[in-house]
Amino acid sequence: MKKTFVNKEKLEEIITQFPTPFHLYDEKGIRENAREFNEAFSWNKGFKEYFAVKACPNPTILKILKEEGFGVDCSSYTELMMSEAVGFAGEEIMFSSNVTPMEDFVYANKLGAIINFDDISHIDFFKKEMPLPETVSCRFNPGGTFNINNSIMDTPEEAKYGLTKRQMSDAYTSMMKDGVKNFGLHAFLASNTVANEYYPELARVLFKRAVKLKERTGANIKFINLSGGVGIPYLPDQEKADIRKIGRGVQKAFEELLVPAGLGDIAIYTELGRYVLGPYGHLVSKVMHMKEIHKNYVGLDACAVNLMRPAMYGAYHHITVMGKDELPHDHMYDVTGGLCENNDKFAVDRMLPLIEVGDLVVIHDTGAHGFAMGYNYNGKLKSSEILLHEDGTFSMIRRAETPKDYFCTFDFGEYGLE
Repeated sequence: MKKTFVNKEKLEEIITQFPTPFHLYDEKGIRENAREFNEAFSWNKGFKEYFAVKACPNPTILKILKEEGFGVDCSSYTELMMSEAVGFAGEEIMFSSNVTPMEDFVYANKLGAIINFDDISHIDFFKKEMPLPETVSCRFNPGGTFNINNSIMDTPEEAKYGLTKRQMSDAYTSMMKDGVKNFGLHAFLASNTVANEYYPELARVLFKRAVKLKERTGANIKFINLSGGVGIPYLPDQEKADIRKIGRGVQKAFEELLVPAGLGDIAIYTELGRYVLGPYGHLVSKVMHMKEIHKNYVGLDACAVNLMRPAMYGAYHHITVMGKDELPHDHMYDVTGGLCENNDKFAVDRMLPLIEVGDLVVIHDTGAHGFAMGYNYNGKLKSSEILLHEDGTFSMIRRAETPKDYFCTFDFGEYGLE
């Protein structure tokens, strides 16, 4: 069974200051995981993890990761703004976006971020406003399907991202003529896999492509970005990906493919979000109502505004009823929120212990793509975010929204709030 990183007594203490629902993050777990991750790739002298800001856009979290040596991967103007405010600068920032507005490119370039072009047409678009920087990257889409051990992991040909093989060569050649001196190669071929073979197989695809690009264009390939895709075990019976084994697998591919080709000085980059933060976040909620009709429903004070993944994807998130996890899980419930949508359910037909109004509930693995995917449907307001520090103290790192926040974009007319 999954265990919470906080006990009931500590949660009750937190709730005396900060009402539910809220997202709670585990600083100790985040730091320990970051250090293990860096150690797993320490064989590569240029290794750097560029945390995907989209997964958990909170400056306090970003500051922790900066202290652990991470960079940031940004996909929008506001993510760049947040990263700059935290102190990230220059090549600590990777800018990977798609359908990109010019102002985003201008801002990223001003910060000295590494621009990761998603489409070959974006290169000329970029040049309309400013010269290309000395170091750029391109996102590669090989098409077809991506297989591991004869199993289809994903279908890149259905993805909107990246350049084709031919476009990669053309882009490198063109940009070299424009004065670009250093190049990066990036790809994302599967999502949320705990298979230890994923990164090593992805690495082989990219390493082979790097060798061919070097042969065909003569480009100086400075780094290869394995992007994201390494997932977490949302299900209680899933095994966690072994990051040390994954690191060794990538190293083996590096030594077999890049070193003999004279490319042994290439830096390896990653941009994981879910693996870095996912397990170290809980959505904490209280049971407000119990409903018995054709099914038995548990009504929480949280809803899909606070965690969209179950409603959007049918995703599984483990649920712990605090103080009752050791009791028999002999009652079947749908665990729901209060949106006027029938898919606003955190769990369907989930076996749990007997639940009563007032029970404290923890929904696991919300550290990445949890709060970040929130919205305001039904006029619901986003929750606060709380950090549990290593010493057991806690602090608010984002306050909960208020009605004034919800109405503030009407401040130009007769319905504006002061």
